[in-house]
Amino acid sequence: MASHRRPKQPSRTRVTVLTTAAAAAVALSANAANAAPSEKLSKSEVKAKVDKLYEEAEQATEKYNGAKEKQEKLQKEISTIQDNVARGQEDLNKLRDGLGSLATAQYRAGGIDPSVQLFLSSDPDDFLDKASTLDQLSGQQVEALRKIQDKQRELAQERAEATEKLKDLASTRTELGKKKKEVQGKLAEAQKLLNTLTAKEKAALAAEQNRASRSSTERVNLGDSKAASGRAAAAFSAAQSKIGSPYVYGASGPSSFDCSGLTSWAYAQAGVSIPRTSEAQAGAGTVISSMSDLQVGDLVIFYADHHHVGLYAGNGQVLHAPHTGAVVRYESINNMPFQFGVRV
Repeated sequence: MASHRRPKQPSRTRVTVLTTAAAAAVALSANAANAAPSEKLSKSEVKAKVDKLYEEAEQATEKYNGAKEKQEKLQKEISTIQDNVARGQEDLNKLRDGLGSLATAQYRAGGIDPSVQLFLSSDPDDFLDKASTLDQLSGQQVEALRKIQDKQRELAQERAEATEKLKDLASTRTELGKKKKEVQGKLAEAQKLLNTLTAKEKAALAAEQNRASRSSTERVNLGDSKAASGRAAAAFSAAQSKIGSPYVYGASGPSSFDCSGLTSWAYAQAGVSIPRTSEAQAGAGTVISSMSDLQVGDLVIFYADHHHVGLYAGNGQVLHAPHTGAVVRYESINNMPFQFGVRV
């Protein structure tokens, strides 16, 4: 006989849980439907943020340049020290060979003098202490040992110096890597922002940049300002020959530049060596506090941390490598926070 037992009803607890879950799902759906899409930045807002990122990238670039310059300097110093150590070791070996020849001659003559045995000791200081009680030493022997002592101390000092510089080089390379990563991060972030623009907005922004570059790379009215010196005029002329060259972080010519790369390259063409970074270039000559006292070819330092530099072009214009995405060009000196000029 078939069973007519009533189906089991869900418990009150289960009904409550299911009801709550269903209500939550409905609420989430409603919220998702009513949620506003993430706010899209306008073209001008994107440009402002990108410009800020480019400025931050340039700050990091100058730190990168400083670390790179320090690395190159340390590598040269270490190479010089290592060469000196190698030559010093050769000299030391010759001195020891001389003592060995003396010992051989005495051995053949019937035995090695006790003083010579001490000569060949691995510890010259200990030898001198012991030798002070011996009268057998000639002045020539004492002088030979003194030379060995001096050479050993010199080599020990140079090896210690090389070790310290190698440690410094390792930390400098680490810093270099961090700054390079920071620059690349800023540029990638800027590119990500640019990618949020529509094709039409990108084209409009590119057109604006092209117009700005074209108008400022053409010959502008530089007035009749005089050059600070013959070499300043030569440096400025060299920089003018690179108008239109692209900005590339860490570049110092001859086909692309960052800001301090352009100024250091330009002065090098005039036969003048100045530091690589804008911060160091700020101390490369006589400070010119007033804009009105600037002359063509003077370095112009911008921003409180001195992370940007250009060459004064006359008539309130500066010739510089501005930032990523731009080219070497003229620009009003008032477009950036002027700090002071430097007459090299």
